[in-house]
Amino acid sequence: MHTLSASFVFGYHGCDAEVADKLIAGSPFKPSSNSYDWLGHGIYFWEANPRRGLDYAKELMARKSGPKIRKPAVVGAVIELRLCLDLTTLAGIEQVRIAHAELMKVFQKAGLEPPKNNPDGLRRNLDCAVINYLHEIRANQGQPAIDCVKGVFIEGAPIYETAGFHEKTHIQICVRNPDCIKGVFRVPDAFLA
Repeated sequence: MHTLSASFVFGYHGCDAEVADKLIAGSPFKPSSNSYDWLGHGIYFWEANPRRGLDYAKELMARKSGPKIRKPAVVGAVIELRLCLDLTTLAGIEQVRIAHAELMKVFQKAGLEPPKNNPDGLRRNLDCAVINYLHEIRANQGQPAIDCVKGVFIEGAPIYETAGFHEKTHIQICVRNPDCIKGVFRVPDAFLA
């Protein structure tokens, strides 16, 4: 956990156009609390990637389940990371590794099967449970609450044969403390082309 990186980032949230208008007008974001959320429960943003945020809203529109998207849109937000569980750092990775080991002990002691991540890489029930458990551990130990969780996700097809780069690789930010969202803005069309 640290506050060593840039303190402010731009994040982009894919949603329905009606929701985007409400957010820009000042309505609060609704945190996600799905059992498969990659970075645990919170408000999700694509860091520095408005096009990916809009693409995600389009993907949601095509799905039969999940949020109803009639007209895909994206809003931008200025996010202060504050106390960030950054999974691009060794310190962040070690915190999650420890939380996983502790959670596995809980499941073993209870004689229960732990959740599993789906092989498609999209539904990450185990990852969600581990990160949420890390928040519980910190609360039980009287440690400060984590404001944001940040991770890199390699997703999509390679961009060329044998490439180590993939079409949908991105940095995701999960805001747990809504006070970290300092402002919301409409994304100019030029950034989405």
